[in-house]
Amino acid sequence: MAHIQTQDEWEEEMSRKILAYIRNEIYLDLRFLDIALSALIPKADARLHAFATDGQYLYFSAEQLLRVFQSNARYLNRAYLHTVLHCIFSHLWIGGSREPFLWNLACDIAVEYTIDGMDKPCTKRILSWNRGTLYARLKEEGKGASAAVIYRLLCEKEEEEIRLLEKEFYVDDHCYWPKHEDERAQREGAAKNQQKWDKIARQAKLNQNMRGDDPKDGEELLLQQLEAGKKRRSYREFLRKFAVLREELHADPDEFDLNYYTYGLRRYGNMPLLEPLESREVKKIREFVIVLDTSYSTSGELIGSFLQETADILRQSDSFFSDSKIRILQCDDAVRREVLIAGEKELRAFLDSFELIGGGSTDFRPAFSYVNTLLEQGACSNLSGLLYFTDGKGIYPQKKPDYPTAFLFLEDYDEEAVPAWAMRLRLWAEDFVREPFA
Repeated sequence: MAHIQTQDEWEEEMSRKILAYIRNEIYLDLRFLDIALSALIPKADARLHAFATDGQYLYFSAEQLLRVFQSNARYLNRAYLHTVLHCIFSHLWIGGSREPFLWNLACDIAVEYTIDGMDKPCTKRILSWNRGTLYARLKEEGKGASAAVIYRLLCEKEEEEIRLLEKEFYVDDHCYWPKHEDERAQREGAAKNQQKWDKIARQAKLNQNMRGDDPKDGEELLLQQLEAGKKRRSYREFLRKFAVLREELHADPDEFDLNYYTYGLRRYGNMPLLEPLESREVKKIREFVIVLDTSYSTSGELIGSFLQETADILRQSDSFFSDSKIRILQCDDAVRREVLIAGEKELRAFLDSFELIGGGSTDFRPAFSYVNTLLEQGACSNLSGLLYFTDGKGIYPQKKPDYPTAFLFLEDYDEEAVPAWAMRLRLWAEDFVREPFA
């Protein structure tokens, strides 16, 4: 007997056809976003009243989608692109310890500002007075469209104005955005989604560059956001640059056929047909040096937050070898203190008793001379790299060291002053985790 389609099944089928139509509409105006537009897997959720995403699925309400499509199909184009751009700009994953309500609003404003700036036929709409006024202020102050910058702007506004902006810029539901308190498995899934979208964003930028012509009207704003996304990486991701390839004792599941193995145990008792490989090559942190700028211009509170975040990363066994070591130097115009940490207990004790030592002017050279001496003496034999946490106001060494080096800045810094051989990362205080180390 043939299956008779139910009303719910028909609504979901029609909804998926509408979503395909929406993607095609946007693609005609923004062809370099082809991969991004198809990256989210549609998934029905009758509880919703707008689109939502977790970076893997595009959640939708079939009833709401059919109703809006009949009355205002172009709005759905905007809403779909709005949700995709949240993923491209990594808004779901870079909120850090910011106040969630203001961060969500800042992300919505950043995306809507970008869409309105592109002014494409598939998403075109008349600007309201509230939008036009806010956009004019952003352009006048040179704030750009970054959600992080807009967030700081919102922190200065009164509650009444915030509520008006929320009403004006609400488009999609952020209920599926990952939260810091999520279980570890959920956080790992969110990290994979972020990595996927980082690749998609890079591909979109590459697709645009391959066209060989200048960006079309309004596309510059979107491309600036894509470029900013490349530069703005989390400290957690950046730290992986100091990983080294090494064998670690661990069964390699890619080289292990469980069928043969269990058959041997069943047939011969304690003699498997194929032993699992006992080691595999992995990329992890082996040993590295952290230098803390303790000059008069550096905030002790920010240094503490930075160390707290480093501690949180260190406790993740998938990032470090079990025998990893961290050497922490406090330095202003001279190395004031050195602490060698090997293990979580030592790290806990260090954080509990941490005291800032310094207060002079900033000179980066003594720290490098100190580390070079350690290398010559053999006291630091597996160095993966050096991280220098600073405000950037100091004297840089001219000679490139024999190990990877990165300067981590908490303030805007002079690009030209930083040596070409050094990696650099602009950190944001609100990105640091401020939960107690426990």
